[in-house]
Amino acid sequence: MHEILYYHIDDTLDYENQLLQEWSVTDLCLREEKGEVPLAECAQNAEGLVVEYEQITAEKMRQLPNLKIISLQSIGYNNVDTAAATQQNICVTNAPGFCAEEVATHAVGMILDLARKLTYFDRTVRSGKWNPLLGYPLHRMSGETVGLVYFGNIPQKMVPILEALQMQVLVYAPTKSKEYLAEFGCEKAETLDELLERSDFVSLHTPLMPQTTHLIGEKELKRMKKTAFLINTARGPVVDEPALVQALKIGEILGAGIDVIEDEGTEESELFKLENTVITPHAAFISEDSFYDARKKALAQMVQRLSKCERPEFLVNKAVKF
Repeated sequence: MHEILYYHIDDTLDYENQLLQEWSVTDLCLREEKGEVPLAECAQNAEGLVVEYEQITAEKMRQLPNLKIISLQSIGYNNVDTAAATQQNICVTNAPGFCAEEVATHAVGMILDLARKLTYFDRTVRSGKWNPLLGYPLHRMSGETVGLVYFGNIPQKMVPILEALQMQVLVYAPTKSKEYLAEFGCEKAETLDELLERSDFVSLHTPLMPQTTHLIGEKELKRMKKTAFLINTARGPVVDEPALVQALKIGEILGAGIDVIEDEGTEESELFKLENTVITPHAAFISEDSFYDARKKALAQMVQRLSKCERPEFLVNKAVKF
């Protein structure tokens, strides 16, 4: 039997065990640890490890001699030292696309909210001000340009919604050709600067990597229109948060829709104090359906690696040997 440990994962394993039964997989034993027991103590026999946000360092992996695969119930995998995993012949997998629809509609929802001042008006009415002329002036959304930074599953799902609103879509995605983007009805921006200068709404959809950390900083915010809005449903550190706070305070941009902050461990940000922001608590990915999809994809990677001795479909560290 191959032991798989679910470490600090909410909910029971009833769904996973049901899937194994449906798939006729009988050689996997699922176990969970939700308490304070250190990983090194509870995963000594584990060949598979399922996590979400737990930091998995090279040292932690060295303490687990039987570990063969780490499966993340998430799209992002920056909490795992993938280079160290490759050196130790440990597969790392993620769950791409499990929440693409949820994040796409959340990002468009933020665009709609800011364009129509929904949250702003709700705040002012509840504070005793019944005045539709408060705040920044409103404009029709039709004809305005939404700039999508990168073009994976999430922004691709946004495009038909934005087109239904008669908005123009501009995309900065270095790996995507002009012809490819045209198939989606989108225009290619040759540089990030071009996108920032032309867009009325800039929506970020990049993974967190060294080259995308603080991709949007003081210089980039100054390139945006003073009437523009920034939407971040990607990762907090993609934006230089102090620079964004300053830009919002002095009017470099008009507003921001933020689902992720730079240091979510503190659950605090200067952005929370600003009236020209709409903030959600890293909630863009959430739905009952997305949770089940992530769990199913994570378990499927385990079956492929441990039961079938196959290369997992969603392998992140593709150079790994086993």
